[in-house]
Amino acid sequence: MAIDRGKLLARFLQEAREQCAGMERGLLSLEGNPGDRETLDAVCRSAHTIKGSARMMKFPALSSVAHRMEDVLDALKSGRLTPTQAISSLLFRGVDAIAGMLDRIADGADAPGEAGELCAQLEQAASGEKGDPDRGTAGSDGTCLVSGAGTTGREGGPAPPQVKPCAEETIRVSAEKIDGLIRLMAEFTAAEARAKETLARLRGALRLSERGSGFPDVAGEGGADRLNALLTEVYLSLKDELQSRETLTRQLLEASLSLRTLPLSTVFDGFPRTVRDLALSLGKEVECVVEGGDVELDKMIIEKIGDPLLHMIRNAVDHGIETGEERLRAGKGEKGTIHLSAWFERGNVMILLRDDGRGLSLQKIRERALRRNLADRETLDAMSDAEVREFIFLPGFSTREIITDLSGRGVGLDVVRKSIIDDLRGSIRIDSREGSGTEFLLKLPLHLALFRLLFVSASGRVFAFLADSVEEVLTVSRRELITVVDKKAVRLRSEVIPVEELAPILSLPPSGERDEMLIAVVSAGSEKLGLVIDRVLTEESAVVKPLPPLLEKIRIVSGVTVRGRGEIVAVLSVPLLCAAAREKKGGRLPDGDSDVRKDLTVLVVDDSISTREIEKSIIEAHGYQVVVAGDGLEALERARERCFDAIVTDIEMPRLDGFTLTERLRMDERYRHTPIIIVTSREREEDRARGILVGANAYIVKGSFDQTSLMETIDSLVA
Repeated sequence: MAIDRGKLLARFLQEAREQCAGMERGLLSLEGNPGDRETLDAVCRSAHTIKGSARMMKFPALSSVAHRMEDVLDALKSGRLTPTQAISSLLFRGVDAIAGMLDRIADGADAPGEAGELCAQLEQAASGEKGDPDRGTAGSDGTCLVSGAGTTGREGGPAPPQVKPCAEETIRVSAEKIDGLIRLMAEFTAAEARAKETLARLRGALRLSERGSGFPDVAGEGGADRLNALLTEVYLSLKDELQSRETLTRQLLEASLSLRTLPLSTVFDGFPRTVRDLALSLGKEVECVVEGGDVELDKMIIEKIGDPLLHMIRNAVDHGIETGEERLRAGKGEKGTIHLSAWFERGNVMILLRDDGRGLSLQKIRERALRRNLADRETLDAMSDAEVREFIFLPGFSTREIITDLSGRGVGLDVVRKSIIDDLRGSIRIDSREGSGTEFLLKLPLHLALFRLLFVSASGRVFAFLADSVEEVLTVSRRELITVVDKKAVRLRSEVIPVEELAPILSLPPSGERDEMLIAVVSAGSEKLGLVIDRVLTEESAVVKPLPPLLEKIRIVSGVTVRGRGEIVAVLSVPLLCAAAREKKGGRLPDGDSDVRKDLTVLVVDDSISTREIEKSIIEAHGYQVVVAGDGLEALERARERCFDAIVTDIEMPRLDGFTLTERLRMDERYRHTPIIIVTSREREEDRARGILVGANAYIVKGSFDQTSLMETIDSLVA
């Protein structure tokens, strides 16, 4: 009998990835508790299992890495080797190498070749010889020491695990779920038999009613009453059957949808390692605690939630958590904590990301908003703390003094909000106390196919909201409206809720003056808005379809649904309705009009001709004019000849370096506030600190460089 290598390979990959993930979790745990013998034994067993199965499957390089890792772990167990940060990092590199090899095998690429350098370092560490275990890590040029091991995708840390769809879009389903689906189908079969029986009774009754002679007493006294009783009985039977069918249909749909769910652990499990490596690169000590990984979500949501969460986690590590010295001065423990948890609540999944860092400074946010002309002083003073915090979700908004390759460009949280609202049809709320930390609360639907919708009418048209975004519907007398900052509002218990008519926001004619108004109070995160509508029609579950590509850019409409008689109804985005209402108050969102850029000039300074030309072409492609200089001295001459709107400079250059150039430019009144962006291969923390000291606005490491990060940085600073 021939051996099916394909099945064996699939089983090997599944087991090896589980063992690899277990090793990573164990190594993270051991960093906090090196004396945990049970965890050390478990990690060693995982390495041993991978070694043996890889050897059986004829993957010698993979087996060799696992073997050398097992040797190091055995040395730790026996006490021949003392656990250190360098040993830990070396073992993590071994895990990364194995994971990269498994990915190559799964993608059908050639089997990974030799991993000699890494194996030599592991062997050296196991023998107790002194060396440099960190030698050979991914450098600024992005190279990796193991061919086929894959890079970690790091910009100061590894990329989070991603749910990679394979060509056949397969997904593992538990036997319990399949059994439940089979049970429901059996109930449907029984219901179908009952329906046929009831239909036969109805058909017989109708025949008897048409032939009075066929019914013994139909022509006599009481015959009509008996026929009516029979028809009533059949009607009630059909009614019960319909209700039963509706229940079964809903259960079958829910069971079918559950087949395409995945646990959040698919995404969550990689974040402790991400936090560990980011913190290490910043000289901080941060622990990531994860709970609720067993909560299941639609596979499409799982695939899309990783990047937004990574944005927030990077922000928390780089921007939120203080250094050990700062935390001790603030009376905190030296180690910071990021807590990520998930749970079910009222038909949704809630995800909470909380850190115990420095929190948001409302004063800095107000000052930044004022400098960017996003609101005037009077409006800012009238805003609540929650409203002020909403500014951080605007494109290009950041209170950070210097931008780095990790965070601070102000291009993360607007992307996070857009992804959660537009792609996932969820919401995000932020809360923060200066000095105590920040938390983000995400509310996500269980599925992206079926939603509970509230149908309303305005100006004679029918629209729908996601039902869980509607707090309440109330009738208010026009006399009860109050005026706040020239806008109408209603006082609802202890809150003041702004009020807008829905029809004008949608460019429809208003419904006219009425003494009594029907107001739907909707919420997006911490923001609430009262929308004046004509009527509430119904609430029901419905499938929401995305807009076709030609209509995707229509504002406020997030999708469409079809009602019973084929009527197409627009599903309105509550967060975008709230944004539209804010714009009516005078607040302005930044406009990325490229026509404005053509009048702006950027000076690019680098002694490498190729680097200058690459940066020049990228910046010009985005609409800016560009002037180049070969070193700091030439740049100073160019700066004296004309004024530039932004300057991009390297550090290491002949005649005059980038630090000194920045320092001298800041002494010139014309360049005191001009955005200066350092792009360099130097990634040490002391170099970043010096960049801040001399007056740079942004610091981007070339190893993390990509044209998107450069242009987002320039756009946000110039804005």
